Order: sequence, then structure tokens, then C-alpha cells
Amino acid sequence: MTSSLAAIHIARKQLGLDEYTYRAKLAKITGKSSAKDLSEAERQKVLAVFRNEGFAAATKGRQSSRRTRLSGRYAGKLQALWIAGWNLGVFRNRDDAALLAFVKRQTALDAIQFLRFPDDARKAIEAIKAILAREGGVDWSVNASTPDCTRSAGFKIAWAQWEKLHEPNGLFWPMVRETASVPAGHYPTDQQWILVMNRLGERIRATRSEGLCK
Repeated sequence: MTSSLAAIHIARKQLGLDEYTYRAKLAKITGKSSAKDLSEAERQKVLAVFRNEGFAAATKGRQSSRRTRLSGRYAGKLQALWIAGWNLGVFRNRDDAALLAFVKRQTALDAIQFLRFPDDARKAIEAIKAILAREGGVDWSVNASTPDCTRSAGFKIAWAQWEKLHEPNGLFWPMVRETASVPAGHYPTDQQWILVMNRLGERIRATRSEGLCK
């Protein structure tokens, strides 16, 4: 496998693109739906688009991969919230470096503190959740009357995305089931909600770039 082809596959995983979205994106950029069929110039064109969307390739001699840089106990939760904000159009940069800088500005904590210690991690997590509520419209509230299907963070973020796109409420669940291949009578898993959030995030970023979405 050539280095550019390998980089495309790494980018696909890093950006969280499902099979349909990935192939549709390739076709939109190059007219071809398989990376194996692309010329080197076409692969570089795809990589340029992926980099613009947040793909950060590891470079020799430095630990630049997202997973290596954020490896503390609470890294996964913080990364998930940060990418949710990126998919909501709240954060313009999905890189971990931007996440680290944001948390330090908001809490005055350094990475060692908020990636390892519960109280400090809680401050960082709540700081991001507050931004998503204020600027992204996410309603984190849960009470005794909240239906089970709307209690998950995945639902709350996806619903905020849907409202941001001004889509009809009645089409939300059909879209979710089609996007994540959820059978009737079932509700999405956490991983399936990620597929939905990523798909809606692409739409939000597209409308923002066209000047239609703040």
C-alpha cells in the first residue's frame, strides 16, 4: 500500500467516516468511489480536503497523533465532547491541540491535571458542556419524565444539530434509522449515534462555509 493510500485510510478512521459517507466524499472530490482507483494526484487532492476537515497525520520524530498526545484517564470523554462541538459548528478546529488550549484557557488547568484527576477532569468536561449548551443549543437536562430514547448524550447532540439545520422534527428519527441502520423498534447505540453526529456535522460545516449557518 502506497503512503498516500495508507494516509487516506488513516484519515477516514480519524475523521470517523462510515462506509457510505467515505465513498460519497471520494466521489464528490474525484468522481471515483474507491481510493485504490485514484491517481496519485487525485489522492493528494482527497488528502488536502481531509486535512482541511481536521485530519492530522503523524510525522516522524514527534508524537503528533491524536491518540498519543491525549492518553490520560479522561481523554476519551474530553475528545468525544470536543468533536461533538466541532460537529455542531461551535469549534472550528477538531485537533487535540485546540482542545488542550481551550481547557487551559477555561479552567487554568494543565493537561496532566484534567486528563488524570477526577475533580479537575470534571471541571474541564463541564466547561465544554457549558459551551455546547450555550453556543450549540444542547439541552443536557434529564428528569424523571425524560423518555429513555432521549437521555443519551448522542441523542442530545444530534437533536441540537438537527435543530441547527432547521429540519422538520418529524423527520429526525427516520433520518437516524437510515443513517445508522437502526432497525424499527430499536434505538441507536453510542457508536451508531457517532455515525449520525458525523453525518449531520458534515452538513453543518457545509452550510457554514456557504454562509447559511453561524
